[in-house]
Amino acid sequence: MKVVFHKNFKKQYKKLRKKQQDKFNEQLTVFLENPFSLLLGSHPLQGRYDGCRSINVGGDLRAIYEMAEKDVAYFIAIDTHSKLYSS
Repeated sequence: MKVVFHKNFKKQYKKLRKKQQDKFNEQLTVFLENPFSLLLGSHPLQGRYDGCRSINVGGDLRAIYEMAEKDVAYFIAIDTHSKLYSS
């Protein structure tokens, strides 16, 4: 599995606290082993992010990705639930 990060994802990631970045890195390790692990709470999205999926990073933090190809995950956003899904 290959993971690609959108430039906006990278910007959002840099703004996270160190503890949140570490938690995402832990979840990414789980994701790389099994993208559908129950530990991730992965689920499909609708509306603005139709065709994408979300994983729980910890607390209210979510990471949104789409499968660009069979073995390529494209992470497009990481932020709190309310910021990602409002507007």
